[in-house]
Amino acid sequence: MQEIPEDLLPENIIPLSLIERKKLLPWWIKVFSWIFLVCGVIAPVTLIAGLVGYSIDLSIYGLTTTDPTSLIGILIIVIFTLKGIVSFGFLQQKDWAVKLGIVDAILGTAICIMLMSYSLLNSEMRFSFRLELILLTPYFIRLLKIKSAWESAVKG
Repeated sequence: MQEIPEDLLPENIIPLSLIERKKLLPWWIKVFSWIFLVCGVIAPVTLIAGLVGYSIDLSIYGLTTTDPTSLIGILIIVIFTLKGIVSFGFLQQKDWAVKLGIVDAILGTAICIMLMSYSLLNSEMRFSFRLELILLTPYFIRLLKIKSAWESAVKG
């Protein structure tokens, strides 16, 4: 009996359990995963540099500081470390990657909304829109869509 090559079958016929996890992630999540993996590795180094006395510009989601040892600096380092862990999970196709990615997206969205609200209330009614929300929203939606498929898919 002759086997039909897998790429000739329509996607809806192939059971989700046979789809590889790496194929569930779009190219843009893979690109950002590599970027944030590097940032996640550098994040603890910036904390050490701050403890030694170096001043480093850190910024994400509207949080900005030049002191890695300040409360905001440590929060930024924790955020980048979380993003690095999520990126590692995506790239290594870990079981927990999508769940932690959803937490990451929710946390990022919440921080952006809080900072936008804060700027509206404390800056003479000046509204500041966080552009990160434009990327966080499709990221969150995509992770929700692939969550069940990720959990039943095989590592590639």
